[in-house]
Amino acid sequence: MEETKTTIVNRLLALKLKSGKTYSEIAEETGLTNVYAAQLLRRQAQLKPDTAKKLEAALPGLSKELLEEMMKPPMRSYDPNLIQDPAIYRLNEAVMHFGESIKEIINEDFGDGIMSAIDFYCSVDKVKGIDGKDRVVLTFDGKYLPHTEQRDLRSIKIDVQTSPLSGEKWSDLKKAFLQISSEMELDILCRRRR
Repeated sequence: MEETKTTIVNRLLALKLKSGKTYSEIAEETGLTNVYAAQLLRRQAQLKPDTAKKLEAALPGLSKELLEEMMKPPMRSYDPNLIQDPAIYRLNEAVMHFGESIKEIINEDFGDGIMSAIDFYCSVDKVKGIDGKDRVVLTFDGKYLPHTEQRDLRSIKIDVQTSPLSGEKWSDLKKAFLQISSEMELDILCRRRR
């Protein structure tokens, strides 16, 4: 019988608890961010082969079976009831409260676009404030993705006679263009010199 995501996560969290290590300690041993280490154990991220050996060393008792499961693409999801937890509610509230201002600054500094949550690094750090009290520092480090103008690529015409490319270079460019646009139907009208 196949295990559920919840069962696998519970097994992984039990190994973490047994190790006595924090996510930050596991992160240090594996070269990951602390949030990504947590995402791995919660099956919200895919374990890569290069990191598997490091994680196996960091969490004694991590079976080959669990490692193989962690290397499968996970079903990334969340429980809508999580919002009831005060820490998660506050994070959501902070993003909602500051969201418009953050968006405007992104637009001013980068242009019309968004921050990727895929090409993304996230970490949680503990620092002392100027008043000597503990403070939480969240870092969201995401690649900037500009919105694109949606052009109808089916109507692109390429005139080979005026193109500076010919022969193999033209063939390579055409192949690259077709590969990039593989999911779209393209009508590339080419007039070749005879």
